[in-house]
Amino acid sequence: MRTPPAAFWTAATVLALTVAQLAVGTFGGLEQYDGKGFGYRLAVYPLLMLLIPAVWWWRTRDVDAMPWGAFALVMAPFLIDVTGNTFDLYDSIDAWDNINHFVNWLLLLWGLGLLLARADVRPRWLLVVGITGLGAILAVGWELGEWYTFIRRGTELDGAYEDTLSDELLGTLGAFVAALIVERTTRSSRRTDPARP
Repeated sequence: MRTPPAAFWTAATVLALTVAQLAVGTFGGLEQYDGKGFGYRLAVYPLLMLLIPAVWWWRTRDVDAMPWGAFALVMAPFLIDVTGNTFDLYDSIDAWDNINHFVNWLLLLWGLGLLLARADVRPRWLLVVGITGLGAILAVGWELGEWYTFIRRGTELDGAYEDTLSDELLGTLGAFVAALIVERTTRSSRRTDPARP
């Protein structure tokens, strides 16, 4: 096996920083983590971050060819979310939650989109629709997870409906922008790569 690429170390660093902050959030007793489901997050975030690389490795068994750059993009939103809580940005900056949903879905679906773009999707506009649709589904699933873990019993129930709708909209818009980036950046590589059909 060759030396891991820089993208591998980026993904590993993102994972390590996320898990470290999750542990502090779960066991540190700091006020900004109260009522935000950090016990659930400590159990689920690392699994979600490692799910795509694990499935990719299981399907290909080729560690040297793993697309670590795409995996790092998929992992980055988890780090951003936890770091936002660590620095209390959700409570101290009004627009942080909205910015976060747009940017995190852009990064998440950019990474997932790069993986999807490896398939022979034709016509190419279907790739944009597929990435955007996946982003919308994941946004709805995320909001259901937030509701179950900390909104239904927490202090944020009063404005949860409007917040959920705006989060789903911003997540879908972030996914759409990611889809446009993926379509644009992978279009020329598909034409020049002789291994692609």
